Amino acid sequence: MRKKRRKNRIIAAIFVAFLLVAGYFSFIYQGPKESNNTVTIGVVGQTKEDAKIWDSVAATAKKKYGITIKIQNFTDYNQPNKALLNGDIDLNAFQHFAFLEAWNKANKANVISIGKTIIAPIRLYSLKYKSIKTLPAGATIAVPNDASNESRALYVLKNAGLIKLKSGKKIVSVADITSNPKNFQIKEVAADQAGRIIKSVDAAVVNNSYAAPAGLGDKQTIYVEPVNKDSQQWINLIAARSSDKHNKLYLEVVKAYQTKKTKELVKKYYGNTELTGWDIKIK
Repeated sequence: MRKKRRKNRIIAAIFVAFLLVAGYFSFIYQGPKESNNTVTIGVVGQTKEDAKIWDSVAATAKKKYGITIKIQNFTDYNQPNKALLNGDIDLNAFQHFAFLEAWNKANKANVISIGKTIIAPIRLYSLKYKSIKTLPAGATIAVPNDASNESRALYVLKNAGLIKLKSGKKIVSVADITSNPKNFQIKEVAADQAGRIIKSVDAAVVNNSYAAPAGLGDKQTIYVEPVNKDSQQWINLIAARSSDKHNKLYLEVVKAYQTKKTKELVKKYYGNTELTGWDIKIK
């Protein structure tokens, strides 16, 4: 009987020792848990050049702030804000202020900007004329027909001195043209068609993503969108949930982006087609 009790005590002692050892190792090894300093950022249609810029930002964030940045690439412009609100990502960086304002309104949401990134000025192109001064009266100018891009294109024409627009509006349409002294014919077309029909019109405002495939560049440019009060709504941004407006970690991500190194890489990869938006003086 005593031997049996002694045996049970030994087994119990071994079991307790096992629990202590297992508990100790489970305490010191927590498995592949994500660091609290990991920030996932949603982007759309990331190019190789964009990836290199974000790699540089990630290196700065890690070295200076101890933050690990992860990039999640989306293919649809409507996905990143939804993913942000759902908590699937922490931040996103794909949209400009005008898009964000329209998206918030349409979705009754309150996604906010916590920092500016870049602006990609759009251009007025022509295969027939070398400058806006030589555009003849009655010339046909193509513009994108969706609300956001059409508004931006019309502001380009306004800043070029070709037309005047109703004041006090951010988003405008052809109906808001108040002066057109040379009677330019504004032709509304799908954004992806503006560059394709350039041969059949006198000039066209073409989005950057469609200009290169259409063979349009500096040589065909007759006017470049200025960065001023009209165009500041097209500056891109880093967005967050409104509850994270003062989140220290996320604001440090913005600081890691807004550096001299980022500015140099934007210039290296995109030349004069993109400008950093955080250090531009709005006139």
